[in-house]
Amino acid sequence: MKAILAKGYILALDQGTTSSRAIVFDRQGQVAAMAQQEFRQLFPHPGWVEHDANDIWRTQYAVAREVLSKLHLTPQQISAIGIANQRETTVLWDRKTGEPVANAIVWQDRRTATRCAELQEGGQAQRVQKKTGLRFDAYFSGSKIEWLLDHVPGVRDRAERGELAFGTVDSWLIWKLTGGRLHVTDASNASRTQLFNILDMRWDAELLALFNIPASVLPQVVPSSGVIGETDASLFGAPLRIAGVAGDQQAATFGQACYSPGMAKNTYGTGCFMLMNTGTAAVSSQFKLLTTVAWAGPALSGAAPRELANTCYALEGSVFMGGATIQWLRDGLEIIQSAQEVEALASRVADTDDVYLVPAFAGLGTPHWDSRARAALVGMTRGTSRAHIARAALESIALQVADVFSAMNSDSRIALSELRVDGGACHNNLLMQIQADLLGVPVVRPVVTETTALGAAYLAGLATGFWSGADEVAEQWRIDRRFEPLLSHAGREAKQARWHQAVERSKAWVNG
Repeated sequence: MKAILAKGYILALDQGTTSSRAIVFDRQGQVAAMAQQEFRQLFPHPGWVEHDANDIWRTQYAVAREVLSKLHLTPQQISAIGIANQRETTVLWDRKTGEPVANAIVWQDRRTATRCAELQEGGQAQRVQKKTGLRFDAYFSGSKIEWLLDHVPGVRDRAERGELAFGTVDSWLIWKLTGGRLHVTDASNASRTQLFNILDMRWDAELLALFNIPASVLPQVVPSSGVIGETDASLFGAPLRIAGVAGDQQAATFGQACYSPGMAKNTYGTGCFMLMNTGTAAVSSQFKLLTTVAWAGPALSGAAPRELANTCYALEGSVFMGGATIQWLRDGLEIIQSAQEVEALASRVADTDDVYLVPAFAGLGTPHWDSRARAALVGMTRGTSRAHIARAALESIALQVADVFSAMNSDSRIALSELRVDGGACHNNLLMQIQADLLGVPVVRPVVTETTALGAAYLAGLATGFWSGADEVAEQWRIDRRFEPLLSHAGREAKQARWHQAVERSKAWVNG
């Protein structure tokens, strides 16, 4: 054991929408140990989704301590900490006490949909999209901050006086990890707020004015890879360097070794998120994709630690309901007891018998961007069974991803030859085969599917010399299984045409 421990490790904190995880990686990019805790999901009103930010911190700190304890690691054996986080989720807290002024508003929350529709119709959508790469949608942080400032008593005045701090979850964790010494975010997370100019790589005064947000609440923007500070010594017994930070989907792209333009990955988590590396070009989408910062900093260059250099961009397609659709089968319909049961249940039938589930529980993301859409289950007959519904749920995930894939091919003018996959649901072999059939290209699952945490670890390890460079970490990527498409071109087109009919029935369901 001592010989193994002497090699050194990276601690990755993977803070997700429904759970907090901590994973220790060795020099080969393999998982040495993992710990995970779920935390509460709060739904105070229809369309609202909240978290208690203290729950996020409590669970994340607990699993970090647990995973180090599992391996009996001392702080001296940890080279650095890398952080990956659920994006867009908005936390506002008191700078003096460190206490949140309200529950965090989660990325899935739709309370600001009407406000975003007003902004969309106000004539500035094209200008804002050029600056931020984003569309007006309740998904992003800007309208969430504005809502908190306008609806929590006394908060706007306190923000104007400089008493409050805003952050996405990475900022909140770093604040807590450093005992309130650092109020920072990385460029990838900043690019998801709709307040950050991704071309100039700085907070934008015009965007702040649009949402009526005081600049005093904003964190400093730092590179995704670079030593930005140390944890408070009391947390782990000695300070640990924080050297890698990225939004979860950008981190997964890095963990999938998508380092060259044209490489793409899809993560099957609570939602599904496809990112394609576009290199140093911020490609403007014509097919309702998002343009986002993939990462910035010295990870693939020799820039100074706090310099926003060598920015890499990506096109992104966002599907709001991926694995969460399976959770709905479990918790809403109660037709399965655990998510793992869905593959066996769906396999009982050869097809859905023309049943389609459109999981627009939180509206529709790419390429529709319809906040007023709602979920629909269509095509049922007296012969429809729970197996048909389970298979329709799996197909709904793959069909949404196929829509994003098609948009990405069109925008990039690159015919993607394969899709790298990760996330919990990528272990569902039936889903992966359905996905390959609907894309018409191979779906490739790596040996290490914890790519979100791995990407955070790589960003931290490259900044501290734990790994020598991108070539070394790219060589660690290995294929577990390759799913080849079996469905005919005609069969694929027929399935997608029927799906699009179902999607149209779910649109604009909510009035106002």
